[in-house]
Amino acid sequence: MPRNFRLFMSYKNNGSINKPLISIIAGSTSDKEVYEKAEKVLKDNNIKYDLKIISAHRNPELLDEYLNNSESLLYIAVAGLSAALPGVIASKTNKPVIGVPVNAKLGGLDALLSIVQMPPGVPVACVGIDRGDNAAFLAIRILNLLKL
Repeated sequence: MPRNFRLFMSYKNNGSINKPLISIIAGSTSDKEVYEKAEKVLKDNNIKYDLKIISAHRNPELLDEYLNNSESLLYIAVAGLSAALPGVIASKTNKPVIGVPVNAKLGGLDALLSIVQMPPGVPVACVGIDRGDNAAFLAIRILNLLKL
């Protein structure tokens, strides 16, 4: 782990730091190996997070409901194949979204290209293929900017 990488902030949300700062949303349980990398980094840094398995294609209403009720400050979206999940989340929130392409087919290039080719006004940050750990590290850096 890089030096000085601990989260140096306090999360003030109704006076409580018990609410998740980050939501990890994966499109499928088959992405488990990748989202567990993000979970490990967040756990190692004592950062509260929420993990949901919600497909943008199979459960769009559930995704809408979750996003509308989430108090997380940013989202890590783990998705393979068409990898629509990060873009769909970004289209429904003004919070930062970090996309993690999964190597499900074509070496993960299909997912990578889907995530990085977002239209104007729908930004998604993207980390390397299967790099759930880097998504968590990036999320921590973004949160460090807030210094709440």
